[in-house]
Amino acid sequence: MDHHHHHHDAHPAVRPELEGVFKVGVGGPVGSGKTALIEALVPILIERGHSVGVVTNDIYTQEDADHVKRTLHGVLEPERIVGVETGSCPHTAVRDDPTMNLAAGAELIQRFTDIDTLLYESGGDNLTLTFSPALADVYVFVLDTGEGDKMPRKRGPGITNSDLLVINKIDIAPYVRADLEVMARDADRVREGRPVILTDSLKGTGVEAVADFIAGRRPVCSPTA
Repeated sequence: MDHHHHHHDAHPAVRPELEGVFKVGVGGPVGSGKTALIEALVPILIERGHSVGVVTNDIYTQEDADHVKRTLHGVLEPERIVGVETGSCPHTAVRDDPTMNLAAGAELIQRFTDIDTLLYESGGDNLTLTFSPALADVYVFVLDTGEGDKMPRKRGPGITNSDLLVINKIDIAPYVRADLEVMARDADRVREGRPVILTDSLKGTGVEAVADFIAGRRPVCSPTA
């Protein structure tokens, strides 16, 4: 049965360079800690033997990319971190037409052929952000307690459909009067059993669990006959 004729949908083809690379999309509202989570994840992934590249999305600047470069100085060569300036709605760049992101990833892999893991940070600013399947194999959505414990109840595709929901900044929950138990319980309920992990990315709390989750989604290469 030939399925190839059914692929006339809007998704761009995966760039051949990205074929064997495991791609993780990290989205969530501005300030939720996407960059901090990536900065905490990278050293763990490297320690576990992976070769990493990072693509950040900013509407007008290289601010996020620069931040990651500074934070990971001595852990990851700055050349492995690229910023895409989308110049428009973040959704377009990671969901509707991820051409620029695919190109940035492909270019990284041409330069560093050993990369086996690409982290894509979206500059998403609301709860509806999703990633094109051409861009991300696994999609992590980051909320933070500062947004209030009512956040998970607002649902939105990022909260309900992402492969993993991270509730970050658990350390500030008491100061913003967010009830972590309520947040976690509501998140569990709206996600119908999809995983939720509570983190403090700056201290590293919960980040190993995020790395474990990502590892569990990584396809196992079948030995070539």
